Amino acid sequence: MYGYELAFKDLGIDTQQEHVVYMRADCHVCKSEGFSALTRIKVWDQQKSIVASLNVIETDILSPGEISLSKGARETLQVSEGALLAVSHLSPVESMKYVRAKIFGNQLPTAAYRAIMQDLVQGNYSNVDIAAFITGCAVQMSVQEIVGLTQAMIGVGEKITWDFPLVVDKHSVGGLPGNRTTPIVVAIVAAYGLPIPKTSSRAITSPAGTADTLGTLTRVNLDIEEIKQVVQKEGGCFAWGGAVKLSPADDVLIRVERALDIDSEGQLIASVLSKKVSVGATHVVIDVPVGETAKIRSHKNAERLKTHLEQVARALGLKLEVLLTDGTQPVGRGIGPALEAMDVLAVLQNDPAAPQDLKEKALVFAGCLLELAGKEPAGNGIKVAQAILESGEAYQKFKAICLAQGGFTVPNYAPFCHEVTAAQAGTIIRIDNRRLSKVAKLAGAPEDTMAGVLFAAPLGKTVAPGDLLFTIFSESEGELAYALEYVNNEKDIITIA
Repeated sequence: MYGYELAFKDLGIDTQQEHVVYMRADCHVCKSEGFSALTRIKVWDQQKSIVASLNVIETDILSPGEISLSKGARETLQVSEGALLAVSHLSPVESMKYVRAKIFGNQLPTAAYRAIMQDLVQGNYSNVDIAAFITGCAVQMSVQEIVGLTQAMIGVGEKITWDFPLVVDKHSVGGLPGNRTTPIVVAIVAAYGLPIPKTSSRAITSPAGTADTLGTLTRVNLDIEEIKQVVQKEGGCFAWGGAVKLSPADDVLIRVERALDIDSEGQLIASVLSKKVSVGATHVVIDVPVGETAKIRSHKNAERLKTHLEQVARALGLKLEVLLTDGTQPVGRGIGPALEAMDVLAVLQNDPAAPQDLKEKALVFAGCLLELAGKEPAGNGIKVAQAILESGEAYQKFKAICLAQGGFTVPNYAPFCHEVTAAQAGTIIRIDNRRLSKVAKLAGAPEDTMAGVLFAAPLGKTVAPGDLLFTIFSESEGELAYALEYVNNEKDIITIA
């Protein structure tokens, strides 16, 4: 180890996505190196390094020979109390020249993206640098650039290889409340006999990601060997992608995208397809919900995204089908991890009260995968998928996968709730998906897994004054109050005419 060494002391400070390092103002390192507040410096131990912003301490909570890190920085370095850390000025990062070029609208070659991804996963970029890269890519990326970025993201991670002749997968680009079809699709397809190793993300800007929902039912923090074991035994799995290093660059990008609330087309495609290739998939179906308040707001944009997904997939050797679906309203009733999990179980258990829109959409995607894989003729996939679901085979397979991953539990409702009702008679003519999702997030989702919204007012429904529109669930009275205050101030979450 070279550079200046200081002893680590944990101050227990959480700065969310930002890596921060804390040092005394009179520390010999600060003095000799001329460090000042917000200076970006390199911090490392014998194995890992990060780039962090310096916060200067002027009290005795640290001694001059000590150093502290924010929670995220500490977890990245996996450092323990008293360990020695080295610090130094940040050497110029050569690949930043490509980031600057991208900011000014230049197209980058694949080699540039490889250099950027290498520095990204090695911890050489600060969050400011990463945000600059994300912003530059949000303006415009050619298909060739997206292919280059995707290949670069694959190249800096691990890849699972299988002995199966084909491996299927399914993904949604998101942006629609509920829409938790993936667990149902995995259960049906695995019960059919096709391998489907499903890795999913936690929420970026939504009230729940697939991994958040499945985390209320089973253990999802599987490593690569566990993924292989579960898939070999049961044909499918439900794993959180952040627990493995299949696309580590994507995990870093998502962390900053979440803070920026940006999910651009080029990086969306690279994120999705890099993970599909890394998990060893050969045949993939993508769900692109389209609606005024969905992530993809127009059919023109959806068709462009579909074309770009197909072009990039071909370059990567993936067989891909993109389905444009209705994004005008939530799918299912639950919005939030536990509430969405209840919808999934209801469909799998063939509960007569299960949300039929969720069931029907899941059957479409399961059927499409069976046909895409060449196992069923065109038009027959849905019938076969429906038979597997309604026979109970899919539910038994779902439970078997959960048990193979470490257990199966049934989620509960949050202790605090409030019903939001119609103020007038009429018909539901519009639903603002984004605002409805925000209600669920203000109620505590996805961090509070039982929090969220139970939706009861689909488009076209006729209501009378006092009829239920949705119920807000929260794990604390304070968060329920936040959500209700927002609902009371936003009169157009659900439009009745």
